[in-house]
Amino acid sequence: MDGTVLVADDDRTIRTVLTQALTRAGCKVHATSSLTTLMRWVAEGKGDVVITDVAMPDGNGLEMLPKIAADRPDLPVIVISAQNTIMTAIKAAEAQAYDYLPKPFDLPDLMKRTARALERVGTPRRAENPTTVSDEDDLPMVGKTAVMQSLYRVIARVMNADLPVLIWGESGTGKSLIARAIHDLSDRRSLPFVTVTEAELSDIEGPARVMARVRGGTLLIDEIGDISAEVQARIARMMDTETENQPRFIATSQTDLGQDTSDTTMRRDLYYRLSGATLHVPALRDRVEDIPLLATHFLERADAGAGAPHALSEAAVKVFANYTWPGNVRQLEHAMRQLALTSRAVEITAADASQIVGGQAGPEPTRATGNGEKLGASVERHIRRYFELHGNMLPPPGLYQRILREVEAPLIEVALAATSGNQAKCAELLGINRNTLRKKITDLEIEVTRGRKMM
Repeated sequence: MDGTVLVADDDRTIRTVLTQALTRAGCKVHATSSLTTLMRWVAEGKGDVVITDVAMPDGNGLEMLPKIAADRPDLPVIVISAQNTIMTAIKAAEAQAYDYLPKPFDLPDLMKRTARALERVGTPRRAENPTTVSDEDDLPMVGKTAVMQSLYRVIARVMNADLPVLIWGESGTGKSLIARAIHDLSDRRSLPFVTVTEAELSDIEGPARVMARVRGGTLLIDEIGDISAEVQARIARMMDTETENQPRFIATSQTDLGQDTSDTTMRRDLYYRLSGATLHVPALRDRVEDIPLLATHFLERADAGAGAPHALSEAAVKVFANYTWPGNVRQLEHAMRQLALTSRAVEITAADASQIVGGQAGPEPTRATGNGEKLGASVERHIRRYFELHGNMLPPPGLYQRILREVEAPLIEVALAATSGNQAKCAELLGINRNTLRKKITDLEIEVTRGRKMM
């Protein structure tokens, strides 16, 4: 790398590490713990790239970005911050930051981004219309993990684009919340945000009524993959019909509709229309490091105005971190609300936490046999035995669907029995949409009977 990098951070260790790494890479480095000094260097014309923290002793790094953009529009600014919420990424994008990384950052990654920034020196940054954003307390999307920070950056890029957005992830991960955030932070935020159901589009006049309601705002179609082919065709026509007040289309799904599997009812033509930008919302078990942040956030919100606040003990945090959270973030939020209401002591103990999650603290509680063998190991053993029975020949084609059917059918049957045949409760237990459950019951020829619960 060749160029001069200005580093502003009140953490001496970070300044030292960045100075050493950038110097070894061939850069000249000026490092400071003061925003005032940084801005003086910028005004003097020093530096080809800026790396700055947000929270500094003498100000906010994000608030300096508009002035840097006005004085030196060709100076790339990389923002690093320990404030790991979506609002930091959004505000960094609005302030025309070249890039944004959360702390703790990956040094090789930051070096690559700095190298790219040095390559574009001299290219004026794209001017954007400023957007007034709401307070971050209104957006409980908190996370410092790499998968969430990546999601935040994508949201910041697509919020003011006119591209349709397809958001997929398990039930309870916050897909509708993200859709609402995209709308509320976009240029359409003053226009309606309308969530449409299949029933509202089932008759011929349905699309016209919906378009009249949304009036150029944002139209959210929930669980698009479970909607009938006829209604999907109407949605495709709605997207193709250009009107003066054409809305932005956002759809959600619990599965990755980009995978062309035989069990999906998604029209491919509609999928291609909707997938202008595709966002994957990770399951809570894939972002375990965020559980303490989320739990504390939800507990504080539940405690607001309710007297003495509660605090999570380290032991309670461990219980939550080891739990599987089949209901994802929504289940965690409900658990924190329940703790805020029922816990008399200020500190939430491990016993309190275990009671809330039903004592299920292990990440893989399901066992196949009484000897402690895990379900995955048992399935692998049976599959290997199946291959061995065919000797030197391969099994007949279609093995994937046959194996899935054999595992899926007993899972649904046991879940239905456990919920007394209540399909709504069963769908919630399995973490799938009710329409998806109904389709699987039909396809797998599962007999549904109402009776006594198994557990």
